[in-house]
Amino acid sequence: MNIRSQKTSLSGSICVPGSKSHTIRALLLASLADGISRIKNPLPSADCLSTAAALPLIGSEVDLNLSPDGESGSEWTVSGAGKNLHLPTDVVNVGNSGSLLYFLSPIAATFEGFSVFTGDESIRKRPVFHVVDALNQLGAKAACSVPKAKTCPLVIQGPVTKNHVVTAGEVSSQYISGLMMAAILMKGGITIELTNPKETPYLTMTQKWLEKVGVKCEISSDYKKISVEGPVNLKAFDASVPSDWEGVAFPLIAALITDSEITIENVDSSGTQGDDAIVELLKSVGADIDWNKKNQTLTVRGLSKSKDGIGRLTTENLPGGELHANLSGYPDAICAVAAIACFIEGKTVIEDIAVCRRKETDRIKVLKTELEKFGAEVEEGEDFMVIHGHSPILSDGKANPEFKLHGALCDSYADHRVAMALSCLGLGLPAGEKTVVSGAECCSVSFPHFYELMNAIGANFAEC
Repeated sequence: MNIRSQKTSLSGSICVPGSKSHTIRALLLASLADGISRIKNPLPSADCLSTAAALPLIGSEVDLNLSPDGESGSEWTVSGAGKNLHLPTDVVNVGNSGSLLYFLSPIAATFEGFSVFTGDESIRKRPVFHVVDALNQLGAKAACSVPKAKTCPLVIQGPVTKNHVVTAGEVSSQYISGLMMAAILMKGGITIELTNPKETPYLTMTQKWLEKVGVKCEISSDYKKISVEGPVNLKAFDASVPSDWEGVAFPLIAALITDSEITIENVDSSGTQGDDAIVELLKSVGADIDWNKKNQTLTVRGLSKSKDGIGRLTTENLPGGELHANLSGYPDAICAVAAIACFIEGKTVIEDIAVCRRKETDRIKVLKTELEKFGAEVEEGEDFMVIHGHSPILSDGKANPEFKLHGALCDSYADHRVAMALSCLGLGLPAGEKTVVSGAECCSVSFPHFYELMNAIGANFAEC
């Protein structure tokens, strides 16, 4: 599907779906528990549905409460396998879900026997060598099925027999969360030493979930040591999934680069998602954002609708006149931050993002390629990006002659966040300029009905 976007203004309210990260953790832990768990406000995205489809392979049952037209319900029930949990009974195809791959494979390694993990073309390009190494340290036998490869298919022979692992935290936080959850099934639990922790808010999220279901988990203040008790017999639980900050980022940036005023509802104010740091990041360059944590709403005003009637985003009041965005704690924000950086007057340095090369795509390379199609000035480093942006307006509200972004034909690379970022970027271009994003249907991976929900507040995205 190709999506066309062009200059517009937004108004009204939008409610972002539940968090993918929370939903998948809830599904997995409910599957390990005895009894029936109820999960409210789950995210019915492709990744979460892949998880729901995979969990019966280890003995649980997931009811999505489908409507007559096949839409997932607002509350899912999981009949946990509990004491009857077992080795996957078939090859686990995770689809496009790295979370499912990295979470479930350590759990599968706790059982005697062989398990095999694979996925779509994108997953089969993502690294699993760090999982292989960690599981081998723990006494299992793990390997990539293709000789000398570092990617799926992943073959594991369990069970794990040891309780201590040393691993490099910068590759991904997801398999570390998987090891933390696997400890529930391990005699003596697990101790994990991380040599270079990254994406640490996600480790805290996993810790909070483990504590919620009664598992003792300790993380050192520097995140270099994690210990989880085990084994633990989990009991069923009820949980409500908070909204997804990774999804909030896109209507947020869309409003800031257009003459818009919107309210984003059901915003997670719990502090368990590191991506909420994007609010202070954007406010530091002058973004007009009001976060009402009591009412769980964000009110966002852009350009002429901002309080000063101008809405110019600029780095001029920051140290050195530069915006330094360290995304080590929330690297999935790179697509949204890179897109809006093109509309910020001054230099934006997006730092500590090496992990972004190992996501659905090499997001650093892809974003440089695609943003340059719009006329953006972008530099690329191994673990950073530099964007020399221009506001479309001067400080007096007049048009900025240095703002030269234009329309483009661009590619999503089947990466959901790239698709949403490029589509939103098109909304802030000058009148008459159009953007077409190919492969835009991939948004369903994390934000089902993204284009329909955005159109309800005036985005006017059109299929072409």
